[in-house]
Amino acid sequence: MHRDLKPENFLFINQKEDSPLKTIDFGLSIFFKPGEMFTDVVGSPYYVAPEVLLKYYGREVDVWSAGVIIYILLSGVPPFWDESEQGIFEQVLKGDLDFSSEPWPSISESAKDLVRKMLIRDPKKRLTAHEALCHPWVCIDGVAPDKPLDSAVLSRLKQFSAMNKLKKMALRVIAESLSEEEIAGLKEMFKMLDTDNSGHITMEELKTGLQRVGANLMDSEINALMEAADIDNSGTIDYGEFIAATLHINKVEKEDKLFAAFSYFDKDGSGYITQDELQKACEEFGIGDTRLEDIIGDIDQDNDGRIDYNEFVAMMQKGDNPLGRKGHQSNANFGLGDALKLRSRCFPS
Repeated sequence: MHRDLKPENFLFINQKEDSPLKTIDFGLSIFFKPGEMFTDVVGSPYYVAPEVLLKYYGREVDVWSAGVIIYILLSGVPPFWDESEQGIFEQVLKGDLDFSSEPWPSISESAKDLVRKMLIRDPKKRLTAHEALCHPWVCIDGVAPDKPLDSAVLSRLKQFSAMNKLKKMALRVIAESLSEEEIAGLKEMFKMLDTDNSGHITMEELKTGLQRVGANLMDSEINALMEAADIDNSGTIDYGEFIAATLHINKVEKEDKLFAAFSYFDKDGSGYITQDELQKACEEFGIGDTRLEDIIGDIDQDNDGRIDYNEFVAMMQKGDNPLGRKGHQSNANFGLGDALKLRSRCFPS
């Protein structure tokens, strides 16, 4: 079982038209025996199967996630979403599938039939992987039309895949503005984890250090913390990234901290973060391959092509959603709230 199937975990080898597609990121995957059931809650909010949330599941979870991916590829948005992570989970458990909004009326009945059968909540009634591959819409020379996606759907897909890097950068800026007293405990924790004093925490150091302080975390949780904290995708967590990932939420919401972070990006003091300013920030933080227009479009509520202070604050204080934002939290499988739980386990107040 892969247990974390989502669009960003599929990559093309090259840019050729017939490039093979590879599945990546097997950090949460697990070998299983037929009939074996699992209870640990892993995966990413929009793609997680209902039985995972109920903590009793088998291999059918990957079919559910693949069904969610097909729904997203056809419509540009996930089938179950909400403003908060908890809301997403409630939708996954009880929400209705929407096949009436655009572009669904123009999508073939066969495609909808496949998605419906892959997103049946009862895993025993859900299509198996083999049955999904034998479905007429999937089969070679089957009934899927060779018709390009609607431009609105493509636009939504681009938005959905562009993780909100501004929020991560802003957390980093806030982290670096905190006083020594505010982050004393976290600083000690960083030093304790960074055993070779390199200024960077590796995966092994994180794992060993957490075990040493008695934080009983699964490998999947440690992987997710590493991924969520590693803003520049360097494979290690530097001091600033560590503090940003473990910031206490009330520090993030303090007005002076938010304004200072906004001002950091608003270099010319115009009261707006422009695309050029965002570009410079990405370069400064070593973040490449970013769709700036998608990030701005995601936060820009009045559609003037820039981010004002109120829009910035709204982004920092709300949960991620795929229409006001774009689903991935997420990226982070392991969000700020989880990082705080981890902090409280290691540094009880």
